[in-house]
Amino acid sequence: MLPFSSQAPKKAKRRQQQGEGGSSNVFSMFEQSQIQEYKEAFTIIDQNRDGIISKDDLRDVLATMGQLNVKNEELEAMVKEASGPINFTVFLTMFGEKLKGADPEDVIVSAFKVLDPEATGFIKKEFLEELLTTQCDRFTPEEMTNLWAAFPPDVAGNVDYKNICYVITHGEEKEE
Repeated sequence: MLPFSSQAPKKAKRRQQQGEGGSSNVFSMFEQSQIQEYKEAFTIIDQNRDGIISKDDLRDVLATMGQLNVKNEELEAMVKEASGPINFTVFLTMFGEKLKGADPEDVIVSAFKVLDPEATGFIKKEFLEELLTTQCDRFTPEEMTNLWAAFPPDVAGNVDYKNICYVITHGEEKEE
């Protein structure tokens, strides 16, 4: 019995060390300009500048954006998405994992083009909202509010789906 119990902690410790530091390969998933933008975002979120994003950092940054009544449980859930302390490498890894499941930009644009027979690059807000709230994995009213806040339609009610596709695959808005 003793040999097994003395080996188990070593294996656990080795796995833990690999998980905590994140993968150095994560940097190869992004272009240098994207890494720089994520670094800027990390620096903004890391309010106390200790190199780790904590619940207090999240609370402070959300407060600067006007979200003052965030529950402790919500903050804990955000921090628990990481396997350990959220340093920059872990932060970048988390974004890499979120984006890894996304299809390439051209595939997503092609899917939207099916809904845009005139190839305008736009879809009517009402049409897109109807699809997203009545088909397949339905959006909630809150998700629709968040979508329109992030991608407001123009005055004619048109939504720029190419911009949505860009943000899904790159994580930021195109600079025009």
